[in-house]
Amino acid sequence: MISREEAIELLKKFPQKESDMNHYLESEAIMRGLAQHFNDVLDGHDSGEPNVNYWGMLGLLHDVDWALTRDNPSEHLGKAPEILKEAGFDEEFIEIVLSHGYGHDILPQWKDKERTKKVEHCLAAAETMTGIIYAYALMRGKRISDMEVKGLKKKFKDKAFAQNCNREIIREIEKTGLELSEFFQISIDALKSIKGEIGLE
Repeated sequence: MISREEAIELLKKFPQKESDMNHYLESEAIMRGLAQHFNDVLDGHDSGEPNVNYWGMLGLLHDVDWALTRDNPSEHLGKAPEILKEAGFDEEFIEIVLSHGYGHDILPQWKDKERTKKVEHCLAAAETMTGIIYAYALMRGKRISDMEVKGLKKKFKDKAFAQNCNREIIREIEKTGLELSEFFQISIDALKSIKGEIGLE
């Protein structure tokens, strides 16, 4: 697997918007937080302990072709396999990346597929969760340092807030055995740890 620095360079080869780069970094942080959580609770059982760096890389590169397809969203993830293969990633990594597009009507080739693996549910939930947390932080004057699960829960229940963030995809995290409140806490903590990099306080 390429290094994190090489992955950042790969993303920067394309015309990225700052908001998109923030999203990639946020998804990476939450995926790393989830991997660490499962490492802490699995004690060597289940399907093996997640690799924190591997899960982080999935979050960082899950939208690797977005800069090339944002004007034609139905083409999103169509260029990702080629880009990732060229960068040295294997079929399993590529398949997990593609899985976050499963079930989306706007992506014809993926809309009838379903996520089945823990890591797939985590990636889809994590990258969707970033939108609600970031929007809530902006509403709080860019403050995330004192954000709490209670307040985030209220925003989650308010379907008019950050309405492009699909709540059902976020709820998929429960298929991993993780409760929604636990996921909210892991996600908040993850974004707090990189607040300076994503323009939050």
